Amino acid sequence: MTDTTTLETKGAGGETARALEAFLEAFEAFKDTNDQRIAEIERRGAEDAVTAEKLARIEDALDETKKRADSLALKASRPHLAASGVSDVAAIEHKAAFDGYVRRGETAKLVRIEEKALSVGSGQDGGYLVPAETEAAVNRALKAISPIRAIAGVKQVSGTVYKRPFATSGTDTGWVAETAARPQTNTPVLAELQFPTMEIYAMPAASSAILDDAIVNIDEWIAEEVRLAFAEQEGKAFVTGDGVNKPKGFTTYTTVANSSWTWGNLGYVATGVSGAFAASNPGDKLLDLIYAAKAPYRANGTFVMNRSTQAAVRKLKDGQGNYLWQPANAPGEAPSLMGYPVAECEDMPDIGANSLAIAFGDFSRGYLIVDRAGIRVLRDPYSAKPYVLFYTTKRVGGGVQDFDAIKFLKFGVS
Repeated sequence: MTDTTTLETKGAGGETARALEAFLEAFEAFKDTNDQRIAEIERRGAEDAVTAEKLARIEDALDETKKRADSLALKASRPHLAASGVSDVAAIEHKAAFDGYVRRGETAKLVRIEEKALSVGSGQDGGYLVPAETEAAVNRALKAISPIRAIAGVKQVSGTVYKRPFATSGTDTGWVAETAARPQTNTPVLAELQFPTMEIYAMPAASSAILDDAIVNIDEWIAEEVRLAFAEQEGKAFVTGDGVNKPKGFTTYTTVANSSWTWGNLGYVATGVSGAFAASNPGDKLLDLIYAAKAPYRANGTFVMNRSTQAAVRKLKDGQGNYLWQPANAPGEAPSLMGYPVAECEDMPDIGANSLAIAFGDFSRGYLIVDRAGIRVLRDPYSAKPYVLFYTTKRVGGGVQDFDAIKFLKFGVS
């Protein structure tokens, strides 16, 4: 008998490899055309319009082929949900009860299961908890497609608010002999960080044909429907959220020149030019940004910027004529800038006067995402007949937890 799974994997792998090859070819074409553009500027004092248009087309192709390669890699690595993969008896019972609720609106079994777990499963409580396997699949998908969630610290809690103390003065330490008296340490300056979780929702709709089809895996269908909606809303909030009924984004905190940095603010390095890099040695400011972060944060540093900013950075070279930006080595991997990975995040601001268009730092230590355990689904067969709506909610919070771990490049004079 033919192993169709193996054939599908091989086919997907071949397509992914071809997409990566097309991306690398596009990058070589980009370098050749950009070198031509630079030579024309040096010779004529201005770039040729035809060359500039060709370069723009190649850049679009470069972004599209990278996106396609990453998408194929993500699809190939995505695990399938299936009852055969569930070994725990209680989990199998929950999965079967949830399937009956989604397909037919049966609630009795789910109510009994949630009562056993000391969880009230009523409609006023926001629906019923999805099986743990489905919740894990949604969270895995969110991490794979959400640029900030992929690099930030993530904490799962059972309450509505996560609190943690933080020593803003650092920990007082020192060396001492085995028999020597222990000197009294200084009293640390503590701050309490609070990360409340807010409700995010999606409302996928299903036809009766989908719900009646026994072949359709309902868990997989819900996970697939909500992951993009959740990822889009989360990603925006983690960057630009104001903290009102949503997480607080790292770009909305008070910023100060890095030389004047204090706890509670995020530091920045200015390019020295309003809305642009410096005309000469523009890459030097990227180096200044990297070294604005202390060594422990640089070790796990990541650049964060949007597509248009990355297009501008992609053209920069060092003193030896080497491009500072380099493509990824494999599908699903990030490109690099001066040896550090680049996370492309469309919610970051464009390059403009005094904009904070590039961030750098250890986001796993700098930004914390708080997930409250449990994703709930409320079935609504009445509001959009003949379709059935599934009001799906999860609670998420987020904010800066270490103000020294993230730095910005400000496109301004000072």
